[in-house]
Amino acid sequence: MKNSDKILEDKEIATMLDQNAEHMRKLHEIVQKTMQEEKLIVDNLLHPPKETLTSGQRVSDKVARFGGSWKFIIVFTVILIVWIIYNSSLPVADRFDPYPFILMNLVLSCLAALQAPIIMMSQNRQEEKDRMRGENDYLVNLKSELEIRSLHEKIDMLLQEQIKGLYDAQVTQLRLLKDLSQKIEGLEKHK
Repeated sequence: MKNSDKILEDKEIATMLDQNAEHMRKLHEIVQKTMQEEKLIVDNLLHPPKETLTSGQRVSDKVARFGGSWKFIIVFTVILIVWIIYNSSLPVADRFDPYPFILMNLVLSCLAALQAPIIMMSQNRQEEKDRMRGENDYLVNLKSELEIRSLHEKIDMLLQEQIKGLYDAQVTQLRLLKDLSQKIEGLEKHK
């Protein structure tokens, strides 16, 4: 093997190593870019903003929780039954709310009038929580989409590198075939 052939092969090997190094550099850039894009999403998911409740909000949550429970329904039903039995069993002159129980209807109306807006406040807060959960779900989906996009970029880059490598190998093979062809022609001329 001639010295010039050896130098040529060394250059080709060096070129291939440079191409592999460039390929690895591109992969590292894609990974770093993906990590930077995901940092905000991950931070937001790992450290959601703390919810600070006012005393009114805490009360509305407790009232809504109690008002929508079986405990409330049972206790309120017992109170109404006791009210009706007590007022019906007293002598007519001592009854504080005689039939048709107008005072009881007034108390029930006042309770409903106060309970409804309090429950609405709690529902509005729950709606806000649901909206925040929806935003977090969106961020999780966005993170997945970024990862998929990053994978697509990596695959595309790998395919481009493979095609380029195949093309370069083909060029090298054609050059080597041309050199062999010239050497064979040179040998045939010497015969």
